[in-house]
Amino acid sequence: MPLTEGKMTDTPSKKTAMLNHIAQTLSISTHPDDMEREDMERSKDGQSAPVPFKILAGRSNPPLAREIADVLGIPLMAATVDRFNDGEINIQLGESVRNVHVFVVQSTCMPVNDNLFELFLLIRCLRRASAKSITAVMPYYGYARQDRKMTARVPISASDVAIMLESAGVDRVLAVDLHCGQIQGFFHSAPVDNLSALRDMAPFIVREIVPSYKEDPICIVSPDAGGVARAKMFLDCLVSNMKVANIGLAITVKHRSGPGEIEGMNIVGDVDGKHCIIVDDMIDTAGTLCAAASELLKMGARSVSACATHGLFNGPAYERIEKSVLTHVVVSDTTPLRAGAPSKIRVVSCAELIAEAIYCINHGQSVSGLFKVSSESPVPGRDVIKKE
Repeated sequence: MPLTEGKMTDTPSKKTAMLNHIAQTLSISTHPDDMEREDMERSKDGQSAPVPFKILAGRSNPPLAREIADVLGIPLMAATVDRFNDGEINIQLGESVRNVHVFVVQSTCMPVNDNLFELFLLIRCLRRASAKSITAVMPYYGYARQDRKMTARVPISASDVAIMLESAGVDRVLAVDLHCGQIQGFFHSAPVDNLSALRDMAPFIVREIVPSYKEDPICIVSPDAGGVARAKMFLDCLVSNMKVANIGLAITVKHRSGPGEIEGMNIVGDVDGKHCIIVDDMIDTAGTLCAAASELLKMGARSVSACATHGLFNGPAYERIEKSVLTHVVVSDTTPLRAGAPSKIRVVSCAELIAEAIYCINHGQSVSGLFKVSSESPVPGRDVIKKE
């Protein structure tokens, strides 16, 4: 038979024979019964068969990436991620990722733009290297506070970051305590799992801080109206799951004169004679936090502590916290601490939380159990990870 424009005109029988020969060479069964049996094995116990996966660490938070890999019992993927002499990012994968599910651990914290573009290039590099799927593990999602237009002629940067990552080829995003939940909707095709670090931070506070309050009443304080849901979830956790009694809720209403600048503040709720715990998603320069703590003491609070997932601690944050009336400041390790942190700051790791999410995603298990906050392990996968 002649060739027409470079296409073979084989008969169907020849094509079938060719496919069978390839399948035999690769030891793949093409019989329908065998294929059905394999599908049943994959769906056994309601789980998908796990595919090979690897953890690739960016340069934003290597200690967290190493801890995640340790919990999962696998080494970090070999890769070169550094800079050329002119400052350009140099990336080279040290091993094959073909048909592998890769989890890229990269917080887009300071320096924000460098870490964000590094994540972009890592995703592009993995896509060109034929990775089966790419999950961006973003413990801290930079630009999250720019989630809407507050004034004219400004970008919605949180949405633009999502567009950027999807255009790079990311298949899934795993984040921890996004500044606002609607950021999940900025991703049009990639599903987003927004984990809560309170699952591990709440038991730490109950174990390490609450006993010092003895029988005195406690008040959970939201730093603004937007954080009420987070504060209430923390309160419900302490009351329902950890049996903490005599606890209430309050809200601070801030009057800002500019970004990070507080002109005045009011408190909604009763804090007199109570130990207050301010619950927020992040601490930036700590100006608002320290001002709120001082105001709470003026209104009769016995003591003030703070709990926030992301400890950015930019600018004079350390100095302000050291001089403040705050007793304890509990943060997660979604971003690395700068040197010289005051002794008031306590760090609770979120590595186990993220490792469990990675395990569940790779094994086709639901991650809904990771959103429960209790004193006991809510996810069977935790024990499985340790055994494996």
